[in-house]
Amino acid sequence: MVNVFAYQSSQVDWCEDNFQFSDKVAEFYNTISNVSFFITALIMMYLLHPYAQRRNRAVYLICIMVMLVGCFSAYYHMTLSYFGQLLDELSILWVLAIAYMLWFPKRHLTKFIKSRKSFSLIVFLIALLSTAMSFFKPTVNAYALNCVALHIIYVIALELKRCTDQRIIHLAFSTVAWWFIAISCWLSDRFLCAFWRHINFYYLHSFWHVLINMAVIHGVTLFAYFDAFYEIPETKPEVNYWPESWQFLGLPHLVIKTKNILQKNC
Repeated sequence: MVNVFAYQSSQVDWCEDNFQFSDKVAEFYNTISNVSFFITALIMMYLLHPYAQRRNRAVYLICIMVMLVGCFSAYYHMTLSYFGQLLDELSILWVLAIAYMLWFPKRHLTKFIKSRKSFSLIVFLIALLSTAMSFFKPTVNAYALNCVALHIIYVIALELKRCTDQRIIHLAFSTVAWWFIAISCWLSDRFLCAFWRHINFYYLHSFWHVLINMAVIHGVTLFAYFDAFYEIPETKPEVNYWPESWQFLGLPHLVIKTKNILQKNC
């Protein structure tokens, strides 16, 4: 039996050359780029603090899970071990599961699933089943997780049909744009490695880590806004950017107000 903790026991080896700078770190740039997960998570915890205090402190759990994604991804790329790959995939799976349980709009639930509690239980059971299946084929799990993003984009499209706030529309398009650029890097590194090696450029997967973080912080802010808008409209939620003039490269954050004024434009 192959040692699942052994270096390079994973079925997947990304395009970056192995052990370029250290005999302990298999993929140097793919490893250090995971620092962006920790930075993103800390920013999310700070920016979502007013929303968490007023609505649901479970958003802190998502931030912690994002940190775990960074930790496990760094371990995976450092060792290219089967165990590291498994931890990486499962941490992403549970981030998505928790986000679905927390933010999936109640108005989009079917007539057979009428409450968030029932929906969350179903998502939890599916995540458990996916976790068990990941032990047999973690490589397939990576593609399945990326396909979940297509459903998230579909939900965003449904929400935009009801929205006229230009800032929210811009945030939604920015979220999708960041994801599209990120997944393009992921797929290109995975399937066009021979080309990138030919021109001595091996770093697209490390770009994926940074770009998907931008997509995450935009997406989390977007769904937190939708949740706040419909569930606590008296707080008059708004989305701002830092820096204010950087509406694509800037970091979005949710502003929660305390005055009892209803939002009318979304």
